[in-house]
Amino acid sequence: MGELASRGQLRASFLRVAVVTVPLVVFLGSLSGLLSNSGYDNPWFAALDKPALMPPGWTFAFVWPILYVLLGCAIAMIWHARGAPGRGVAIGLFVVQLLLNYAWTPLFFAAHKVGPALWLIVALIVLVAATIVAFARVRVVAAVLLLPYLAWLGFAAYLNWQIDRLNPDAEQGVEQAIQYEL
Repeated sequence: MGELASRGQLRASFLRVAVVTVPLVVFLGSLSGLLSNSGYDNPWFAALDKPALMPPGWTFAFVWPILYVLLGCAIAMIWHARGAPGRGVAIGLFVVQLLLNYAWTPLFFAAHKVGPALWLIVALIVLVAATIVAFARVRVVAAVLLLPYLAWLGFAAYLNWQIDRLNPDAEQGVEQAIQYEL
């Protein structure tokens, strides 16, 4: 009864958790984008002036699922680390940052709130950095899996800032376009 689990048993236990967390993180991220009409097919977004470094639309469709898979694996590692000091704080930070992540898309693409979306992504970057520190205290590999996400968020914040700078009337422009159509 007091025997330690074998590596195979531990791996199987981790995989049972990852089979839930990875699809859940990917699904909810995709749902947020779908319900918000995110991307270049959004007429409001298509009409905005874009920064010179704005990548083509397919880039986002390629990068975000990969990042969400990494996030799902990272949280599975932390979830699986039962009894590890700081595990609860790490999970709490992860959940909060993930909710902010999912909230950015509707705020930007559906509500057309470019400025508030920028502040949200800055808060998200701070929370992700805190999550990485908390994850590193539990499982270093889980923290490392979040580094590409943090880097991409930095790039996304730059794009958000540039869009805000290039389109100071982005929110009013939508209202004017709607009134013009009526």
